[in-house]
Amino acid sequence: MNKRKLEKFRTILTQKMESLIREANQAIGGMTENKENYADPTDLASYESDQNFLLRIGDRKRKLILKIRGVLDKIDDGSFGTCEICGEPIPEQRLLARPETTQCIECKTEMEEQEKRAKGA
Repeated sequence: MNKRKLEKFRTILTQKMESLIREANQAIGGMTENKENYADPTDLASYESDQNFLLRIGDRKRKLILKIRGVLDKIDDGSFGTCEICGEPIPEQRLLARPETTQCIECKTEMEEQEKRAKGA
């Protein structure tokens, strides 16, 4: 992949990561409400359920941020756009759709099918 395309993907990934960090910071800021404001047990349960939901979303964002950082490292070391499993180039269309991917569609599909089979067993 040429330098211009690599820089394009670096920009896309950096912007995505910065957006995720901003969203995470906003979510954390919204979690400072005091539980004592909820005298009714039903309201308190709803509040705690909402907080747990936000934490799960935040954890997914944290994992995606870490993945993006790893992909930015791949741009730096020259391995970006190569499938980690089969070693073949990942098509540019896939990278445009999901720039943080590290696997070609064939390997990713096979991995997901194996996970489904493992859960079903």
